[in-house]
Amino acid sequence: MGIKRWLCILLLLPLASAAADFSLQDMQGKTHHLSDYRGKWVLVNFWATWCPPCLAEIPDLVSLQKAHKDIVVIGIAMDYASGKIVADFVTKYGINYPVVLGTDRIVAQIGDMEVLPTTYLYNPSGKQVSYQAGGITRKAIEGYINSRH
Repeated sequence: MGIKRWLCILLLLPLASAAADFSLQDMQGKTHHLSDYRGKWVLVNFWATWCPPCLAEIPDLVSLQKAHKDIVVIGIAMDYASGKIVADFVTKYGINYPVVLGTDRIVAQIGDMEVLPTTYLYNPSGKQVSYQAGGITRKAIEGYINSRH
């Protein structure tokens, strides 16, 4: 992966598109649909176990999930060698939100993913309202959500 991709830092970009209802099965076998979470903010985060910016944002996503009952975080692990490696990683880092083993079909349900991490944010009505290619922080997410209330 080239240095330019690692240096790509974008601010949360506002979007105003209606999202199609995705269907994601997590590592525990539970299926998550965007429509299941109406009334809550939904953050979908594409990441990989080998990705330094992904590792840096995981503690913020864990604390965000703990602190806010009105926000649902779903992690999508990409570019993995095995499900066991991802499962061990989830345990080691104390990830407290659902993790999905990503595929091209899953990416196609959510949107473009050219770099890792990539994050999509859906408002409580199920509309995709933000997108970020590159790392994200809890502070940025909370600031964005608070500015929309």
